[in-house]
Amino acid sequence: MIKNFKELKRNLKKDTSSLPVVKVALLGDTATQFLSTALKGLGIEIGYNIDLYEADYNQIEQQIFDPSSELHQFNAQYTIIFQSTHKLNEKYSLLPLEEYNKLADERLAFVKSLCSIVKGTIIYFNYPEIEDTVFGSYANKITSSFSYQVRKLNYELMNLAQKIPNLFICDLAGLQNKFGRDFMFNPAIYTSTEMVLSLEAIPYVASRVLDIISASQGKVKKCLILDLDNTLWGGIIGDDGLEGIQLGHGLGIGKAFTEFQMWIKKLRNRGIIICICSKNDEEKAKEPFIKHPNMILHLDDIAVFMANWETKVDNIKMIQKILNIGFDSMVFLDDNPFERNIVRENIMDITVPDLPEDPADYLEYLYSLNLFETASYSGMDKDRTKNYQVQAERAAFSKTFANEDDFLRSLNMTSKVEGFNSFNIPRVAQLSQRSNQFNLRTVRYAEADVKNMSENAENLCFAFSLEDKFGDNGLIAVVIMKKQDDKTLFIDTWFMSCRVLKRGMENFTLNTIVKVARKQGFSKLIGEYLPTQKNGMVKEHYSNLGFKKIEGVKTEKYELDIKDYENRPCFITEKYEWQK
Repeated sequence: MIKNFKELKRNLKKDTSSLPVVKVALLGDTATQFLSTALKGLGIEIGYNIDLYEADYNQIEQQIFDPSSELHQFNAQYTIIFQSTHKLNEKYSLLPLEEYNKLADERLAFVKSLCSIVKGTIIYFNYPEIEDTVFGSYANKITSSFSYQVRKLNYELMNLAQKIPNLFICDLAGLQNKFGRDFMFNPAIYTSTEMVLSLEAIPYVASRVLDIISASQGKVKKCLILDLDNTLWGGIIGDDGLEGIQLGHGLGIGKAFTEFQMWIKKLRNRGIIICICSKNDEEKAKEPFIKHPNMILHLDDIAVFMANWETKVDNIKMIQKILNIGFDSMVFLDDNPFERNIVRENIMDITVPDLPEDPADYLEYLYSLNLFETASYSGMDKDRTKNYQVQAERAAFSKTFANEDDFLRSLNMTSKVEGFNSFNIPRVAQLSQRSNQFNLRTVRYAEADVKNMSENAENLCFAFSLEDKFGDNGLIAVVIMKKQDDKTLFIDTWFMSCRVLKRGMENFTLNTIVKVARKQGFSKLIGEYLPTQKNGMVKEHYSNLGFKKIEGVKTEKYELDIKDYENRPCFITEKYEWQK
């Protein structure tokens, strides 16, 4: 999500006249011109016109302690001070041996003095470590070692920031821990230009600075909205059941989801509002929060729990209405790129990160984004979730539906329709075993069963895949129809992945099987719904598709006369025509 230096530099050509002006001063003991450019470019990216004063190289003391300096005349809202570890090391190396252990205290005294002079908010960089290996690991036992002094200084800077309200520490050391020293620092460039930060690292440093500025301007993320299946746990609760989802502290992908939940729990305890937005049956979706022994999050951690079959856009809008906060203060996390993009298209201000495909990478990716920077914290923040829970209980829920037609049309969705073959039979069997919610008769098949049905001339077997501009969803629906008589086909099996709900796949599937049935001389389709504890979402499936309920039969059966059938609307085109 963070653009590179060239991209940020190009932003400087944009018209900034409509953006709010923020006055920023930048002082450094090393070259800062590229950081200055990145700050201004990123400011434009996030909606600020950065009016930046950049002091000459290595003029920090002169600018701060001279009341007539350009710094004081500029009257910055934010003063950024970058004193590098390299210059600190130079100073340390020139000290008498007996003064080595005074380095941290002396630098700390300087920071205290500048805080008493500089007006506005001060953003001071802490010190990434240089492993000089003079003592090796034994440096931790030597108070006069450079490593010891740097660590002491960083610790004391945190303590000082607690005491001085207008002092904020920009965690440059944390960035180096994340990306590595080789990424942050290029020795060749440093020796020739005095530039400590690499060109690759500068956008990330600028981002951390702007995070502090944005937070102090009141631009903070207050709410984290989460999908459930394959986002908060591995697997699909409606299909896999409570014991089948992946969670736990042992080895395997369940560990990644558990540690992801631990991070969310810490956000909740910090005061971030945690909400759920999932396409699921509510009762089934809540079951892990109540019964799963490895769940870190529980229902009392969730401010608003929206689990239903409405669009996620509508549910997020409802969450926003209940919470009464801006969309720009919300973050939405979902493993499904389709859901992410439809939310982006319809709710412009919400932040929707592109989660990595591998859940093991979720946390490291989210750490790098630093989404929840804050400029304040109090003990009362931890009670925020409960407050919103009460508010949600009082709210009168009203269901609304977003118009998705334009977005769906833009997806360029195509479906490959095939008969069963050696390539898709294993997936058909797997999907039959795992599909519980969108499964009209909930019949399970082994691979051998699928193969036998495909070889039976009395059956028409369909395997549907779906692809759009965001990627290939793979095989997502299966229909098996059996010849009941010369004019009638019985829909023995119809199951579909819930990942593609609300995309018109139901209509496309019916259009396809009707076309094939007509070509083969059939005039009627019979469908059957056998209810289970998990497939309630498809109870009205056939009725919604225009089938008429057959009265006087033991089970819920429906019929459709296809002689005069007109295709139902959808935005999916057939990529390959079905062949038996």
